[in-house]
Amino acid sequence: MEEKKVQSTANNGDMKRSLGRMDLVSIAVGQVIGAGIMAMTGTAIGMTGRSVNIAFIIAGILCVFTAIPQILVGGTARFKGGQYTQVAAFGGQRLAGIFTMVNVFTGLGIAMYVISFTEYLLALVPNAPSKLIAVGVLTLLFALNIIGTKQAAILQTIMCVVMAVAIGVFIAFGIPNLESGYFLPPDFVTKGITGVLMASAYLSFAAGGAQYVINFSGEAKNPKKDIPFAIIVPTVVISIVYAVMGTIAAGVLPVSQVANKSLALVAEAIMPKPLYVFFIVGGAMFALLTTLNASIGWICRPIVQAAKDGWLPKLFGKLHPKFGTPVNVLLLFYVIGLVPILLGLNISTVSSATVILTAVVKIILCFTALRLPTVMPGLWNKSKFHVGNVVLRILCIVGGLIATLQAVLLLATSAKAELIGNVVILAVAVIYALVVNRKVKMEVSYEDCE
Repeated sequence: MEEKKVQSTANNGDMKRSLGRMDLVSIAVGQVIGAGIMAMTGTAIGMTGRSVNIAFIIAGILCVFTAIPQILVGGTARFKGGQYTQVAAFGGQRLAGIFTMVNVFTGLGIAMYVISFTEYLLALVPNAPSKLIAVGVLTLLFALNIIGTKQAAILQTIMCVVMAVAIGVFIAFGIPNLESGYFLPPDFVTKGITGVLMASAYLSFAAGGAQYVINFSGEAKNPKKDIPFAIIVPTVVISIVYAVMGTIAAGVLPVSQVANKSLALVAEAIMPKPLYVFFIVGGAMFALLTTLNASIGWICRPIVQAAKDGWLPKLFGKLHPKFGTPVNVLLLFYVIGLVPILLGLNISTVSSATVILTAVVKIILCFTALRLPTVMPGLWNKSKFHVGNVVLRILCIVGGLIATLQAVLLLATSAKAELIGNVVILAVAVIYALVVNRKVKMEVSYEDCE
């Protein structure tokens, strides 16, 4: 594949390059801090007891290692199609087609975030019109993303600030209530080192997600500097915050009471009622909204480039003439998210069925990054993240092996229906890619951005 340096402008069909470093950081924070911390912490306590804080730190380290190949790639060039372009450049055309279809199916997860949000709301306001609220929230967030990425990023920043306050309140009330003898057996490292490592692998899904900002590469002002920063810093900082929250979750009440329970149980025990409500709204519910808002953004960007290349109808590659946003793709995912809500379907199995496939995509991104010096030698040689070939191989292989371990854990803990769902989605994606492949003319859509 020939390496090209392309000079692009806002008038050639590219999306507006309006996202600065803090915008990308807010998107990454919103993607990382989600419902996972509320639900997964209790399960991890069941695996390892009060050493869940150590498990969170290890999970953060694992996430950084699996993200390193994307950091090296993202710090080398601008990828107008985000992860799609990475898969296309390093894995080939057919693999890019498979990724595209998996990405479309991943849109089912959008409905789950909205449904979960309304469930939290109903816990506080039992008689609220759940469907109406779900449709309203979904419509509002999609409308903001249609109006402009910058507007959606501003909302993301506001919600992230509220989340930070809610988490700060949880920590402030939790630390004084920690039981003495926290690090003593039998509640610490309850199932040995194996339990700590299993919990770490499990929690890596709560601490991960920042790498999806690579999908905003085409809209970033300075992606080669800002995207690596937006991946590394939020992952490390949030993992430390999660470790503190995990300490409180496991250390205020007896382990037997909090194992496999959500953080809401501990929050209710340590906070006055008004602050507990604030934590549920500003913490749990806003965590869902920020993850939803970030997901709406990153899930669309690869589809735009895929449509331009011919994997999908060309109309999905067109941008709004005024706002410069992928309005047709946004409407597509709006419908995908809206239909299950209106029909009242239980789509948790369907949406979670894509998790294993997206984990496999992460494996592909890690191992195919080994081709970085071959695919773009000129850009790689002058990259600020340039390392020797031996170091590159080690980083990519280690990241790929860790991602493989995570995928194996998912397979081991998945229900039969989820496994079947993955097989069906993968079969559809492969067949579609093989059939459409001959009609595709894939653009070499990465460029130097200096």
